[in-house]
Amino acid sequence: MKVLSSPGGGSFLVWTVAVQLILCGRGAHTSDDSKNCQLVAVSESEQKVLSRLEPLNGKNLTAKSQTGNDNYTYIFQLCGNAGGVQDAALVQIDKQKKTTVIGKYSASQAIGGSDWVMLIYRNGEKYDAHCSQESRKGILMISCNRKKSIGQLTVVLEERDRKEDCFYLFGLESSAVCPAVESHLSAGSIIIIIGLCLLTVYLVGGFLYQRLIVGAKGIEQFPNYSFWVEVGNLTADGCDFVCRSRNREEAPAYRGVSTEPLEVETDERDDHLLPM
Repeated sequence: MKVLSSPGGGSFLVWTVAVQLILCGRGAHTSDDSKNCQLVAVSESEQKVLSRLEPLNGKNLTAKSQTGNDNYTYIFQLCGNAGGVQDAALVQIDKQKKTTVIGKYSASQAIGGSDWVMLIYRNGEKYDAHCSQESRKGILMISCNRKKSIGQLTVVLEERDRKEDCFYLFGLESSAVCPAVESHLSAGSIIIIIGLCLLTVYLVGGFLYQRLIVGAKGIEQFPNYSFWVEVGNLTADGCDFVCRSRNREEAPAYRGVSTEPLEVETDERDDHLLPM
């Protein structure tokens, strides 16, 4: 590429490259495999069902089964080319590496419930000698499992003994189809949460103020320490007064009676004190 030499040529080239990178980035960001699915009957509800399966976009999921001496490998992709096969959402590969298209995402149907989604892919390759040689059809049942983002694809059943309306049935577990968990807090819970938040702010803020502003050390860093100590003492006294059952009036004090015998006073007469 030849670049013209002009006073503003360098900045022009830089801006051109930047715009191209932005456009490429937007294209990569807005790509959504689920938009490739062409619903048999286009409806807003089915589009919403497909939007729930966003975690499955671009994922090739495989499953294996054995019927007698025949081993089959099945590949599923939501709305992409399963196993690299154009327009195929479900394919079957036998032990001779022959690939058979079971269903196409260009003829898909999406049905959803509160915790499940059923995908139906039609217009697969025709049966050779079964089901009146009708086109194959694949059904994928996705059920809710909150522990698995994308589970293991399993082959549940291949129904081909009918004269018509045969199908392949697959199962898959995924948290993508689980309903959103709604949390309802009662008024009491809200009051408790607010109270705990205020208590945390009080303790942390008071501690920082006592330590950094007042310069308190040790247990005195606790906010309003003297107040809470007094409250604690008063509470303890009140509890002691209410809960204790002992008699609070002190018994009157009595002198102890001596066990020693009293001295016997001698019979002294004081007749000499009488006037003569």
